[in-house]
Amino acid sequence: MMRLVASDIDGTILGHDGKISDRTIKAFQACRDAGVELVFVTGRPPRWLYPLQEQLGHSGIVICSNGAVVWDLETEKALSSCVLDAESVFEARRIIKSLRPDALFAVETLTGFQLEPGFIENETSELLAEFTPKPLIETLTADDAVVKFLAITRKGTPDEFLAEVQPAVAHLVSTTHSAPRTAMLEMSVPGINKAVTLAKYAESLGIEAADVVAFGDMPNDIEMLRWAGHGYAMASGHPEAILAAGQQAPHFDDDGVAQILEAKLTEQRV
Repeated sequence: MMRLVASDIDGTILGHDGKISDRTIKAFQACRDAGVELVFVTGRPPRWLYPLQEQLGHSGIVICSNGAVVWDLETEKALSSCVLDAESVFEARRIIKSLRPDALFAVETLTGFQLEPGFIENETSELLAEFTPKPLIETLTADDAVVKFLAITRKGTPDEFLAEVQPAVAHLVSTTHSAPRTAMLEMSVPGINKAVTLAKYAESLGIEAADVVAFGDMPNDIEMLRWAGHGYAMASGHPEAILAAGQQAPHFDDDGVAQILEAKLTEQRV
């Protein structure tokens, strides 16, 4: 029985063009019409959820920042959050810098974004128009509610960067990545990931893992895909996500999520 659909956003339902396909939109609407709960589970911060509102008309719950924030789109407020303390951020930064001297850093907080000079190379980025780069030591205070700590390097692959850094900072942060090509790591409170927060949300609705269908495509989806009774990695996704899920949805370009949802809704009507 499919009672809850939990879907990643980028690379799973949203393309590089910022669009969700008409077929996918219709599939999600059909789920709503059938009484299936929808929750989106993303690495994105709350300030980047506009595709869900504008294209899907979603006004419900979104699990953001890889599980660190549960956000209510209707009220535009955090229902819960797990935040990193500044001391842990600075110690993790020190360790990563010792491993990769070229690394640069940023933090997502509940109220904004702080980034170091050079973190974003594109000088025309909208983020640079909104946020002024400064060293974190000058901007990050003990009062800042950090929900995600970011590290980027221009050398090597995301997988290489993760393999090097993850064990070195495991006592301070949980580390993952979701960028296909950019070597950028995403860090949060130890023990927090998409699966942990999704499990709590499902429990609050009285829904068991066996009745959850989840979709994802990158390493930050692995725990969620393993936890869900029916975890589907996109055929276009990261090899480790595909291996973890055990089941594949067709390629993103073929509306893989929509195909699976259509088939499951048909099964439930029979």
